[in-house]
Amino acid sequence: MKEKIEITEAIINAKKGEEAAYTLLLNKYWKDVYRFQFSKTNDEDEAEDITIKTFAKAFDKISTFDENYKFKTWLISISKNIYIDHLRKQKTETVSLSNENDAYHVKDEEPTPADKLIIEQNLAQLLSYIKQLKPHYQDIIHLRFFKELSYKEISLQLDEPMNNVKVKLLRAKKLLAEIIKNSDS
Repeated sequence: MKEKIEITEAIINAKKGEEAAYTLLLNKYWKDVYRFQFSKTNDEDEAEDITIKTFAKAFDKISTFDENYKFKTWLISISKNIYIDHLRKQKTETVSLSNENDAYHVKDEEPTPADKLIIEQNLAQLLSYIKQLKPHYQDIIHLRFFKELSYKEISLQLDEPMNNVKVKLLRAKKLLAEIIKNSDS
């Protein structure tokens, strides 16, 4: 019951644009969506890419979420539709144009206190941790924290929609935190 209340609060806060709520929802449901996609694609990179797109779209459309339904079911439904679109694109090889206004509304301000802690860590040790991430996560961490680019600048540099950049950065920070935590134990 407590977990259900926590998720409900996170959804309400995400609708208000609070980044911590997005992070909580991403961390809570990442494995479920990824597992669903991996069962469809049988390819780690493809499953991860579609999972990122799923969260980006869900966060963009979170204001439309109806609390009478389970959030996980809603995410899986979005993920299923993205997978179907992905299959269609593979078959027809059509080009889709992305609208930058589709990005969910997480404020792109100065780095948060958590971001500043990451920046201030022992650089040599931090770089060794970052090298343990997949290359696309290494790139996004490097662009955000070492080159100090905004989400929009990263989006342009990587030629990806801004909402994908935001979700990848959330995911990269979580994976980096896990690597650091596991090395300390």
